[in-house]
Amino acid sequence: MPNSVDHQMTELYCFVDECLKRHPALARWRRSPHAQPQFSDAEVVTIALLQGVFGVATLKQTYRLVARNWESAFPTLPTYQQWVARLHQLGAQVGRILATTCGHAPGAARLYLIDSKPIPLCAPIRHGRVRLLRDEGAYFGKTSKGWFFGFKLHLLRHISGRVLNLMLTPGNTDDRDPAPALVELGDGGVTLGDLGYRGPECAASMAEEAAMLLITRDRARAHKFVLSQVRQGIETTFSQLWWQFVDRVFSRSWRGLWNTIQLKVLFYNLVHAGLVTV
Repeated sequence: MPNSVDHQMTELYCFVDECLKRHPALARWRRSPHAQPQFSDAEVVTIALLQGVFGVATLKQTYRLVARNWESAFPTLPTYQQWVARLHQLGAQVGRILATTCGHAPGAARLYLIDSKPIPLCAPIRHGRVRLLRDEGAYFGKTSKGWFFGFKLHLLRHISGRVLNLMLTPGNTDDRDPAPALVELGDGGVTLGDLGYRGPECAASMAEEAAMLLITRDRARAHKFVLSQVRQGIETTFSQLWWQFVDRVFSRSWRGLWNTIQLKVLFYNLVHAGLVTV
């Protein structure tokens, strides 16, 4: 079948391998520029992306499924500890590959959606004793559903569906603070945001730094219904990412968490662009 795991695995590997070959400088993180490990960087990243194909909660589950069922596809597969260590070392490479998917057609409408979602590191019952990633920026934040401890994921999404930019900040970050930097990749146009982005300062900053017009419901009261319908798109994006376990944190470092989130968004973009059949 065209959407079998083997077919999707091949699609993912070909895309990742081609991206890495187009940017040979990304391999210079090794001490020796001539190092050629038997298990390639493309294979490392491909296995991580298969988490989206399998729909499992952790990278360890993904690795085990590959080791048990696709040994012939990865004959030089290292141990799980070696593989996940390599994966975390490839954070810059994953980010570069993701950047190749963060775009839209030149003639597409310059209409974008911006929003944020909490990434809680623990259940509320553990707030009194949580220490996970506290030294790496995790903090308490509040949403309409209550308090959480962790980070915020900020997304800029094109109206057609693809994620264009993302940022991870401490949980107590005001949504308006990263907004100007987040929309820089939008190439000007109009961005729709919720009430968390209201205020003349945020709108002026986005207009000055990114030639972006910000519209929130308090600035377009006569079109609340239309804006609400359009903004359902960003909620759909978050829902699909949540389905990929973005909000289930198993990482024990900021680098691991950020790399995991980048992989989730990369898989989402590949599926949305039709580069991976599902």
